[in-house]
Amino acid sequence: MSLRVQNRQRAVRFDVQWLCRFAPFAFEKCRAISDDGRFALRQIPEINVVVVSDRRIAQLHQDFMGIAGATDVITFEHGDIVISAETARFNALNCGQAVEAELALYTVHGLLHLNGFEDSAPKPAARMRKVQSRVLQECLAQLPMSKTP
Repeated sequence: MSLRVQNRQRAVRFDVQWLCRFAPFAFEKCRAISDDGRFALRQIPEINVVVVSDRRIAQLHQDFMGIAGATDVITFEHGDIVISAETARFNALNCGQAVEAELALYTVHGLLHLNGFEDSAPKPAARMRKVQSRVLQECLAQLPMSKTP
């Protein structure tokens, strides 16, 4: 299994190296938790976490989901997790946290989607948020964020 993190935008500065260390750590935590019992993360040969601009994610959102506008993260079942850096920055500022924390949250969110978690209805969404929060806190406790460059 290979996991790559790529930064394909220039609008938001963040510690790419930290996210490159965080993603495999989060992967190991998420692959052990499946909501549908299929444990798809154990079968996907390659996972790509790609950080893009709001413009690019809005295009993907429209093309693949028929929804206009930017979103925070889109997960494709073949293993691509596409994250908007600008949306992450906006949400991080509103929450009073570093953009890296928001990018880490979206990474965990995407990994959990790949492993069978859904958030399209209230009950599964609540279950996903609970697991997501626990995984994120466990990861951040062992791999603290560095300062943004």
